Amino acid sequence: MNQLFRRKHYSESDHSSGLLRVLGVWDIVFFGIAAIIGAGSFSSLGEAVFRGGPGVIVLYVICGFACGFTALCYAEFASRIPTAGSAYTYAYASFGELIAWIIGWALIMEYSFGNIYVAFSWSDYFTSFMGRIGIHIPDYLTCSYTEARKAFEGQSINAELINAWKNAPLIGNLKFIVDIPALVINGLITWLCYVGVRESKNFNNLFVLLKLFIILLVIAVGVAYINTGNWFPVSKITGESSFMPNGFSGVMSAVSGVFFAYIGFDALSVLSEETKNPQRNLPRGMIISLILCTAIYIALTLVLTGLVDYRKFDGVGDPLSFIFEKSNANIPWMEFVVSLGAIIAITTVLLVFQMGQPRIWYAMSRDGLMPKKFMEIHPKNNTPSFATIITGIVVGIPILFTDKSFILDFTSIGTIFAFVLVCGGVLLLPTKEKLKGRFHLPYINAKIIFPVLFLGGLAFFYFWQPSFFEHLFEWHDPNEGEFRISIFFFLVINLILCILAFVRNLSLIPLIGLSSCLYLLTGMSHNNWFWFILWFTIGMVIYFSYGYRNSKLNADLNGDLN
Repeated sequence: MNQLFRRKHYSESDHSSGLLRVLGVWDIVFFGIAAIIGAGSFSSLGEAVFRGGPGVIVLYVICGFACGFTALCYAEFASRIPTAGSAYTYAYASFGELIAWIIGWALIMEYSFGNIYVAFSWSDYFTSFMGRIGIHIPDYLTCSYTEARKAFEGQSINAELINAWKNAPLIGNLKFIVDIPALVINGLITWLCYVGVRESKNFNNLFVLLKLFIILLVIAVGVAYINTGNWFPVSKITGESSFMPNGFSGVMSAVSGVFFAYIGFDALSVLSEETKNPQRNLPRGMIISLILCTAIYIALTLVLTGLVDYRKFDGVGDPLSFIFEKSNANIPWMEFVVSLGAIIAITTVLLVFQMGQPRIWYAMSRDGLMPKKFMEIHPKNNTPSFATIITGIVVGIPILFTDKSFILDFTSIGTIFAFVLVCGGVLLLPTKEKLKGRFHLPYINAKIIFPVLFLGGLAFFYFWQPSFFEHLFEWHDPNEGEFRISIFFFLVINLILCILAFVRNLSLIPLIGLSSCLYLLTGMSHNNWFWFILWFTIGMVIYFSYGYRNSKLNADLNGDLN
């Protein structure tokens, strides 16, 4: 059993000593905005609005809160490991090989499957842009088969998806519905990564500014066209006007779309050794960037739900241009600008994710946990060529048979689970010596504070939504049954955490991060959990059949014993 948790030890010789501390607070803030403002704001926002209605704003606040505390936990990990790396590296050094594999497997889910969603989103904006310049691509060539079938069977009001299903040509008894633009952009990005594309700081900064400009332009122009009545549509549950038309469980069902908008902030944790006074500047930069991005998301959501009825966002992958279409605000030049800008901005997101995934496989292969083939470096291009090709295949094949909603849920649950491990892991870290110039997570004794915060918050929620608690054990309810089950287990786990906090004097910051991320998991359905468990079961089979026996650390330890 102990061998499952064997740790990889890093020495100061592994540490890149030539890094300069040049980044201040606002440099960290800008980097944070670059990491956070991406495909989520241009794509998953539409799915989130459709599921949660205008009240999804509350979920953006909750996710920002959870990510803030998780960011501090990432910073603590980064300050302890004297080498560059991701959560996979931190876990390998702190908790051992099995946990490192689990987090590495979750990162594969985040990057690879996240890029499937981004490719779908790129296709939506590309199709919208081509339509604006008079080139119409048939609907059945711009969406997935699964997406069109679900829309038709569910009587969606999304005309494009319905037309795709009705007008698609038949090959035998099967309708030919394929998202060609998504497949093409995936192939092109894979080729670019294979031949070797080097990112430029100025290039990236330019497109960060472009993304911010488009979003701020959408907010500025959209404000003038807001219909405040759209913020209080008639609820399906009560039949009355409500800010949360699908109830609070409906808001929580949008957690995948909202959380996807925050994916990427964990990249800030690698900047601790290049930050001036990291103990002060890194946490401040992280929190400020998360606050600013949360404010941007809230403003954007208010504009979208104010311009267009939230129910119209069903299956919409290009929400920022959608609100300016002829059937909505009817501002053609804005639809054109947003579509063009989004194509460029989302392309950079695809590039970063598609470059990052092969390097995760490369790192795991270098440790012996994946076949050596993933370490193969192209002699001319100096890129992990085999891993890059496999990444392109892993992203490309699901485009043929999956849909945005499934991929969004699948990606988000894996990433939130990794954050749970990071926050929970920090609670298990031994006390470290405080070194000047290194980030140190402040220790606040949670013995009294956490139980008071949790029980106080529980009491507040009880008086705010008493009916929810009255029906908490009605788990067979078709609308809120799954959410009630999740909340029940969330409450039980947190009561256990309250006891542990009191008995073991746990640290407050990672404890709040852990509790917040666990709460985000309550928005996941049983289908999300089924596919999540299946994915990790496959990962465990690969680890025990290959990684455990071929681990480089295992070979080193056996060599020492011999």
